[in-house]
Amino acid sequence: MPRPTFTSYMAMPLARHNLSQSSQSYSVRAPAWLQKLVSDVTKGPKLYAWTIENLEAHRQKRDTKLELHTRNLVQADATKRVHILGIGNLGRLYATSLANLGEAPITLVLHRKGLLEQWASEPAIEITRRGVTERVENFDVEWWTEEKPPVGPVREVCRGCSISNLIVSTKAPDALPQVDRLRRYLDAKSTVAFVQNGMNRLWPPNGAIYNDKRFLPNQHPNWIHCVTTHGVTSLGPLKSIHASPADIAMGPVSLNPETRDCSDYLVEQILRAPHLSARAVPTSALWVLQLEKLVVNSTINPLTALLRCKNGSLFSESGDSASEKVMDLLIDEASLVLQALVQHPSSREILADSSFPDTGTHESVDRMALLARFSPARLRAMLHHVGEKVKDNTSSMLQDVTSGKQTEIREFNGWFVDMAEYLGLETPNHKVICDLVENSGQVLGQDQLGRHFPAINKL
Repeated sequence: MPRPTFTSYMAMPLARHNLSQSSQSYSVRAPAWLQKLVSDVTKGPKLYAWTIENLEAHRQKRDTKLELHTRNLVQADATKRVHILGIGNLGRLYATSLANLGEAPITLVLHRKGLLEQWASEPAIEITRRGVTERVENFDVEWWTEEKPPVGPVREVCRGCSISNLIVSTKAPDALPQVDRLRRYLDAKSTVAFVQNGMNRLWPPNGAIYNDKRFLPNQHPNWIHCVTTHGVTSLGPLKSIHASPADIAMGPVSLNPETRDCSDYLVEQILRAPHLSARAVPTSALWVLQLEKLVVNSTINPLTALLRCKNGSLFSESGDSASEKVMDLLIDEASLVLQALVQHPSSREILADSSFPDTGTHESVDRMALLARFSPARLRAMLHHVGEKVKDNTSSMLQDVTSGKQTEIREFNGWFVDMAEYLGLETPNHKVICDLVENSGQVLGQDQLGRHFPAINKL
């Protein structure tokens, strides 16, 4: 039996907001990131694709094996090529899994020249599972930059044509800005799959505004998202351990009504790739799964970062530790926001794409079911269930703070703060968490943590 694709899940194309209606309804409250992106009305920068042949050191020491990969860039079918933007832990997971499938030519897109130089000296990704390390080499590698290479062949990204299949595995704050930078090379036949944590920024109400501002009518790419629950930890540059194999729920955020079938190729590659355990879900299910994962990420991640502990240390048998009381505060605020969002008009388009028939009665039942699903008690039970499964893991935010990297706090707790403001609500405890993670370099103990949240004394 063939696997379901997004097209089989969605009998009717998603409705597209009218620009004037979208602007009248939402532009006053458009978040800062959206205002910043759409204020740039240019076509997007012309980008050059550097390969190892553009490195001076490489030209002095030729490597025919690496040059063969460069020639593959020209020979392979461009519509089948998968570009992976960002080679952190998730990028390595997707890249090695797709390479093991062995069907699509894969290009890793690096974000700085130093990584290209590193690849020239050590051209492989290493990923460890159950104590066994696999070394994968069959990739093409490029650095995309506005800087024209002074040596070697001069090539524009995709030779000036469009990117057919793009997996975006950067950190969440960089995802849409990096995609927006590539807008010159994206069109209606492009499929873009986001795989990072946090809510996709192209959900209603903002996605329609972005599409209308950036692309001609019905010329925007097919936007999809992969909710990835695998636990992957870095062992160094280009090396990761697949610590907690799990699964991927993949679905459409917004498909182009005229070119939706173009997404089938990338979807099928991800569904069939070994180690990913991916499944296709409809838009409404994807939205709910992202929201639920956001609840988990916005409670476990920042607290482990502040306390410098593994996930399981947040939970005690008595249930009365400061960290658990803070989690209760965060859950209560998250529930308030999510229940209000379910009832907001901006969610109507998402909920219309559900497994229920498109009738008022069934939509009402669906909303009532979601209100119950997003209740504090249900969210708390979900958090403890997930917490038990990942108790031995180190959260991505703890990895970020210990390595001095930017965290995703604004994509997690900051999303609740922004959405609460949009809905006319308050989330003071999520604001405190954001400030603590961003402004506190110290390691907190349970007592110190509790002093920042006086409301826990009322629990």
